[in-house]
Amino acid sequence: MSPALAQINNNRVLVTGSAGFIGFHLSKILLSEGFIVHGYDGVTDYYDVGLKKERHKILSKSPHFTSTIGMLEDLSLLDNVFDEFKPDIVVHLAAQAGVRYSLENPRAYIDSNIVGTFNVMDASRRLNVNHLLMASTSSVYGANDEMPFCETEKTDTQLTIYAATKKANENMAHSYSHLHNMPTTMFRFFTVYGPWGRPDMALFKFTKGILNKEPIDIYNNGDMYRDFTYVEDLVQGIKLLINAKPSKGMPVSKVDSLSPVAPFRVVNIGNAKKVRLLDFINAIEAELGIKAIRNLMPMQIGDVSQTWADVSLLNHLTGFTPNTDIRDGVKNFINWYKEYYNVSQ
Repeated sequence: MSPALAQINNNRVLVTGSAGFIGFHLSKILLSEGFIVHGYDGVTDYYDVGLKKERHKILSKSPHFTSTIGMLEDLSLLDNVFDEFKPDIVVHLAAQAGVRYSLENPRAYIDSNIVGTFNVMDASRRLNVNHLLMASTSSVYGANDEMPFCETEKTDTQLTIYAATKKANENMAHSYSHLHNMPTTMFRFFTVYGPWGRPDMALFKFTKGILNKEPIDIYNNGDMYRDFTYVEDLVQGIKLLINAKPSKGMPVSKVDSLSPVAPFRVVNIGNAKKVRLLDFINAIEAELGIKAIRNLMPMQIGDVSQTWADVSLLNHLTGFTPNTDIRDGVKNFINWYKEYYNVSQ
């Protein structure tokens, strides 16, 4: 990190997971609007390291972006980064991702999502940051079946270790917010997709399989619904929430999840529409001009049949509601995919 940057004390945002899908897009939009960003990322080999390095390479073109490669569990390194950069805002996105991978390697989720998140919280407390924002997931709604999902619902029935670690993060963050009066916002993501996405995500796998004329696995015979949220809508929501710092007092609306005992709230960020998985696949086929070879499969353990976000609170706080149509989002992803992987049809 440049010593010169360390002396600037305005709009300084530390983004964990900056080489990841969402962290990259968030860092990019923050830099474009004049924020000073320091990224912290483990650049692990959970998926293509080259993709992560390329994201950081793009961000590094900005003179206001610096980065540290390290694990959240490395407390000494993380504390040094906090002490040197002195962030005003912390956006914690780094995590061991992937619902299905949590069925195979649950311990990785404990190390990264529990221990790592606590380290970020404690460093934020120590430096008295203005606002801590942390990623949760729609998966915390688990077996809830009342739609659309609202932040004030009880969330006690998580179905995977991944979801359970994210719910634990919410509980840990609430207690720290209460104990240390630390303004904290948790956001629950709903099925994010778009350019620079992860190779283990559905859109990436479907596009690759269809182009290669290989069968694509479609769970529950395609009779599933997801609230597909375009990544640029998602990071716009996060950016706007930076200025919606929670404080003790009156809720902004009857759907506000503001804690009665802490400057803490949970906010859904989704497209507020549920889309059938088969319709999503139809959009991919239409954009590629190729019919998929469909391998219809039963529901996978830990999965849910549908998700759908109530985003009233996000709109109350920011005036913003995600609205990118899946056909436009899919088109943007496929254009990126073809360019990045030099695909010609």
